[in-house]
Amino acid sequence: MNEERREHKPGGTFGRGGPMHAMAMPMEKAKDFRGTLKRLVSYLKPHHYKLVAVLTAAVLSTVFSIVSPKIMGLATTSLFDSFMTGSGVNFEYIALILLTLGGLYLISASFNYIQQFIMAGVAQKTVYAMREDINQKLSRLPLKYFDAHAHGDILSRVTNDVDNISTTLQQSITQLIASAVTLVGILVMMLIISPPMTAISLFILPLSFMVTKAVAVRSQKYFAGQQKKLGELNGHVEEMYTGHLLVKAFGREGESIKRFNSINEELYDAGWKAQFISGIIMPLMMFINNIGYVLICVFGGILVTRGAIQIGDMQAFIQYSKQFTHPIAQTASIANILQSTVASAERVFELLDETEEIPDKAAATVIKLPRGEVRFKDVRFSYTEDIPLIENMNIDIATGQTVAIVGPTGAGKTTLVNLLMRFYDIGGGVITVDDVDIMDLKRGDLRGIFGMVLQDTWLFNGTIRNNIAYGRPGATDEDVTNAAITANADHFIRTLPKGYDTVLNEEASNLSQGQKQLLTIARAILADPAILILDEATSSVDSRTELLIQKAMGALMKGRTIFVIAHRLSTIREADLILVMNEGRIIEKGNHKELLVKDGFYAELYNSQFAGISSVDQAV
Repeated sequence: MNEERREHKPGGTFGRGGPMHAMAMPMEKAKDFRGTLKRLVSYLKPHHYKLVAVLTAAVLSTVFSIVSPKIMGLATTSLFDSFMTGSGVNFEYIALILLTLGGLYLISASFNYIQQFIMAGVAQKTVYAMREDINQKLSRLPLKYFDAHAHGDILSRVTNDVDNISTTLQQSITQLIASAVTLVGILVMMLIISPPMTAISLFILPLSFMVTKAVAVRSQKYFAGQQKKLGELNGHVEEMYTGHLLVKAFGREGESIKRFNSINEELYDAGWKAQFISGIIMPLMMFINNIGYVLICVFGGILVTRGAIQIGDMQAFIQYSKQFTHPIAQTASIANILQSTVASAERVFELLDETEEIPDKAAATVIKLPRGEVRFKDVRFSYTEDIPLIENMNIDIATGQTVAIVGPTGAGKTTLVNLLMRFYDIGGGVITVDDVDIMDLKRGDLRGIFGMVLQDTWLFNGTIRNNIAYGRPGATDEDVTNAAITANADHFIRTLPKGYDTVLNEEASNLSQGQKQLLTIARAILADPAILILDEATSSVDSRTELLIQKAMGALMKGRTIFVIAHRLSTIREADLILVMNEGRIIEKGNHKELLVKDGFYAELYNSQFAGISSVDQAV
């Protein structure tokens, strides 16, 4: 039922690479970083005590880990002094240091486990609350939101973006805390040991940043090209896979393979250059760091020979200098990941901020025994404010009437039904069901009056029995069987290996299109609605099955109001009322014979179908 809806481009997704990739790859950036980050943090407020515990555990874990090289240096100094003086090794002192180190490592690991355990719970509860908000929001969004956004984009926000947030909360936040504490702690320990050697270590940092930035700038365009070509390749593969029957039918396999190879070559070229250039960062960083180690070792050796520092402190300082660049690189990587995470959060919040449906009235009317009388009075509607679609529509439909709606594509046929079921709200006028304004009814109660059989079948992954029973909660097996018999579906169901317990796969490809349509009709029969909407429900079945369905539905239609969105005019000759629509207006109405006598728009459409004019597909 999407004939008046707009087409959309599929939404994209993004993922997360390794640390070096995060430094080089272009990340999607948020439009309002501060505002979005503040809003994301608000989801963490209910867990602020746990976050304090995480911070405390991270600090303690890092502190106990940082002091270890300094204590280890005491053992080195003791062994060196024993060797230089010729005295025996003080094994008790060495053993005490080793036990102390073992205890420190154990305590550090314990606090690290505690922070990871608590943060995992906080992250999952935060994302749980976010998913709850998203789920509730989706149920309150109007149909126009789903019409205006590609399903892939919505799914990306609900899954990929939320998963991105979850991963960052669970991993990157604790890593950021640990990196910050480690950086400060190492700097303090280095200053305690030797301020001059600390100055040498800090001197090489700007050079490291300059090299990293220079390489990242050059590799960024290749990473961007790699992502672009990867998207093209995925799109081509998906297109060829979904249309593989047509590709084979028209003999275009060779052209498809040639196109794939072309894109694949371009992807290889961009990927190779991106990986090669970004791969230069590590050798260059190692070269610069090794220069720093040499300077530190030479200068430190001079200080040791002069007795300015102990040899154990020299060993500890070298360890600290090696560890010093790690939290810096990790922090830079996390900063890029945080940009991507905030961009994901912004996309989620955009969804949460969308305009919702008009809420149902608190004191809503309930139609206990619906009769199926429908009236449109001076109804106006437009998808966009400046382009009116329906203007001053007036229709009176009595109980039990069969109403067919015909007209060219975009005339407003499906829109009329969408307005009737409040998938869209009207811009003016009144629509009533049994003399009750539909705006005074709850949407769930209103839609419970209707049953729908669409041209596009929808069956979920489950048994045939459950698919039919979807039309009425609590239906018995007997009710399901009777509905299938009425829809002439019982016979083919019983020929299946497990009958009504046959499980349909995700696409229900283990049934023919006609069989799937029979099941949807059985579902509508089971729902026993007061008003039935048929969108060319028999278009996907053969002529023999169509006759059986029409015969079965003849009994179903008695005493019910029927709306038929017609494409094949031969199926609506017996309709009580035919509404001919064009450009949102009803230009003709009457029964089949009356409209043919008028020799107007309907007669032209009808005659064109039976004359075999090729333009019929554009007309209906």
